[in-house]
Amino acid sequence: MRVCFMIDFGSTYTKAVAMDLESETLIGRAQSPTTIGTDITIGMDRALEDLGAACGCRADGAFRRYACSSAAGGLKIAAVGLVPDLTLKAAQRAALGAGAKVLCAYGYEIDKGTAGEIEACGCDIVLLCGGTDGGNRQVMLHNAKALSESGVACPILVCGNRAATGEAKEMLESKGKLVYTAKNVLPEVDRVEVEPAQELIRDIFIAHIVKAKGLDRAREFVQRDVIPTPAASLQAARLLADGTRNEAGIGSLMLVEVGGATTNIHSVEDVKAVTPQTLVRGLPESRVMRTVEGDMGIRYNARAIFERSGDAGLDEYTRMVSADVEHVPQNEQEALLDIALAKAAAGIATERHAGSLRNEFTAIGEVSIQRGKNLLGVKNIIGTGGIFKYGRAPGAVLDAAVFSESAPWSLRPMSPKAWVDSEYIMYAIGLLSQEHPDSALRIAKKYLKPI
Repeated sequence: MRVCFMIDFGSTYTKAVAMDLESETLIGRAQSPTTIGTDITIGMDRALEDLGAACGCRADGAFRRYACSSAAGGLKIAAVGLVPDLTLKAAQRAALGAGAKVLCAYGYEIDKGTAGEIEACGCDIVLLCGGTDGGNRQVMLHNAKALSESGVACPILVCGNRAATGEAKEMLESKGKLVYTAKNVLPEVDRVEVEPAQELIRDIFIAHIVKAKGLDRAREFVQRDVIPTPAASLQAARLLADGTRNEAGIGSLMLVEVGGATTNIHSVEDVKAVTPQTLVRGLPESRVMRTVEGDMGIRYNARAIFERSGDAGLDEYTRMVSADVEHVPQNEQEALLDIALAKAAAGIATERHAGSLRNEFTAIGEVSIQRGKNLLGVKNIIGTGGIFKYGRAPGAVLDAAVFSESAPWSLRPMSPKAWVDSEYIMYAIGLLSQEHPDSALRIAKKYLKPI
């Protein structure tokens, strides 16, 4: 056997799975509470010991080892831009695509108080952008000065107007800030270029943040970089949709990941207007897209979901699970309430992820205006996470994530084929695909179960 071990350092649990590349099967899984407060490798060692017993292979004798992490809140970013719907949104897209969670975002000129909020939010990186190349440079320089005079101690990535980048870097470094620069995320008003910033975000994560979160010892153990868990999931989504040169993918998809702290949506679909006559407004969309809803976790944010859904039956239950975020349903009634929470979270999160279509009246008459991504034609929808692996009605949760006549403006998938990540292994598929994409894809397809 050629056994690979994949480890995910989660905020609550450290999960580990073993896969055999020869038979292309999952041969074991285990988990242990994450020990971020002491030494993160303690929880890892416990999980790996249990996994070794389950699959008959010790981790130190494995063919390959990989790891990802969302421990201690994962990779957290604050974004500062110019126009909220343009450069700021482009910066957020760069952060999310790199596997980060955007804690806060500010447009236009920031003041001392705002700089203090960024300092207090506990982010790992500040993205400073603003202005197209050759456009406004004053706002980014003003914000660089405000950040330079603040107590922000994390790395600052400048990725705005190239005419102001050098001056902003000098201003920040003169005050002792650690500064990186990348190409402008919005070089032209109708062109988004986030890949250089994303690559640098990952480099900063590996160079500085892995050590700060105590993951450097884990990196030594796996003998390769530890990457953000959302980046691994996004890679799995891309692999499943597009396939490899040797193995066909399943086509366009939306991946719905309902968790205790967030609900994450990933989509892989070509960018297109609903009809040739539809006018598309806003920032150009990306074919591969990720959004994170930090207020839609079915444990940490249960009360927020209740308040948005208006379901009176969730009142008492959401009070209980908010106070005990590790609560597991104890009976049929609680299981049904968990499903109701997950349905509300999935519905809200996918509506935010997808674009919208509205009719507006203009001087030439009524026209259809599309904002955001058209996902009506997505072929597949996949549920991943505990609620889908262990819950009793995964299909009901995914039903809440597709097109609905109650929200006809939302461009969510119209009639996709529904699947469940039956073994909760999307993160592991993304990790394995770094070096073994064909095997990773075949294993992913093997454990997708149709609803």
